[in-house]
Amino acid sequence: MFSFTCCAQKPAFGSYSPAEFEKLLKADTTIQLVDVRTPDEFEAGHIDKADLINVLESDFLTRADSLLDRSKPVAVYCRSGRRSKDAAVKLAKKGYKVHELDTGYMGWMEYLKSK
Repeated sequence: MFSFTCCAQKPAFGSYSPAEFEKLLKADTTIQLVDVRTPDEFEAGHIDKADLINVLESDFLTRADSLLDRSKPVAVYCRSGRRSKDAAVKLAKKGYKVHELDTGYMGWMEYLKSK
């Protein structure tokens, strides 16, 4: 696991490999799994039990606040890991405990194929 921080303005969040992310999801059933990609990407395939909250939408944080429980951890992922890092920073700033899949859905699928 890596912890990303930069300057005092960006709160830390955990960034995990697919194997670590899988262990995290299995170990903590209270984690709220969020796919931060577009609806089309989500429909093409997503991790089981994930909810969709598109980080590119202007109401991302409003939607997150209406759908997520701040007292429970949040695990986010996107296609390759870029948008999820942006989402993780935004959510962490709002007080969520955030875990992020560092390689995104593409890395997740490669991991599953290699198992």
